[in-house]
Amino acid sequence: MATRPLGVRLRRGAVTWSFLAPALLGIVVFFLYPLVCAVYFSFTKFDLLTVPRWVGLANYRRMAEDPFLLQSIRNTLWMVVVFVPARIIGAIGLSLLLTGLKRGAGLFRTIFYLPALAPPVAATIAFVYLLKPGTGPVNTLLERIGIEGPLWFNSPEWAKPSLVLLGLWGIGDLMIIMLAAMLGVPVSLYEAAALDGANSWHRFRYVTLPTIRPVILFAAVTGVIYTLQYFDQAAVAGSIASGQAATGGGISSSFGFPEGSTFTYPLWLYTVGFRYNALGYANAMAVALFVVALAVTVILLLRSKVFSGEEQ
Repeated sequence: MATRPLGVRLRRGAVTWSFLAPALLGIVVFFLYPLVCAVYFSFTKFDLLTVPRWVGLANYRRMAEDPFLLQSIRNTLWMVVVFVPARIIGAIGLSLLLTGLKRGAGLFRTIFYLPALAPPVAATIAFVYLLKPGTGPVNTLLERIGIEGPLWFNSPEWAKPSLVLLGLWGIGDLMIIMLAAMLGVPVSLYEAAALDGANSWHRFRYVTLPTIRPVILFAAVTGVIYTLQYFDQAAVAGSIASGQAATGGGISSSFGFPEGSTFTYPLWLYTVGFRYNALGYANAMAVALFVVALAVTVILLLRSKVFSGEEQ
């Protein structure tokens, strides 16, 4: 095979790089440069008002002694362990329900998907109102059937489960993805399983789940990353449930209400950076969050390869 002339190869390379340039420029400007700056500032004492002063690993050592940070880590891990599996299981359950419907499937898809279109802040405010102790519609209905409703967002025990319920209410985006994956499973696989005497559970266990495993992995990875950055709903729920509006440039004195039960890692990072102006320490927390999210993603991908038999 003849080698193309150098001029042709250069022109092809120039065309290729010209198409890649906008994406590469965006990655450098909006990802790599901020990441490098965050790593650098994490080794400094920095408050935006004075010149950054190098302090080495002092910010990272401070993280191990910060009681508010440890509390926020516990709350965030709780959300990861409970919220992510609940969201995946709920999406799979709704998808199975919709694939089994003979009539009205399109209507129910729309009904289940619509909550995902609601802005997070507006949805959280609505949920706090619905679950308001004493006067909220949910507790009022429970009282009429003889059940004493919990305090929901006003209870340290129920605040995080209430956030999980809020997340499950807006599960439509993940449900659509799961539904598309299930509808893509070849019918011939189900027919072969039925001929072998497989019941509904066996068909789901040995046909559906293995086929949609890549989508489940995608949901797990994106769910963990999303939950590690859980901010809007926790901030708004704590502020509204406590009866205090955000003050001081969007920083509420009631973050984490009640009793720190909704105080997530990003909330403490935001408070450290913009209330206490300790931006060096906040950058160290951000770098640690990035490392944890990257490590979890790599572990999930490696475990997926092991379970799928790709690794010998």
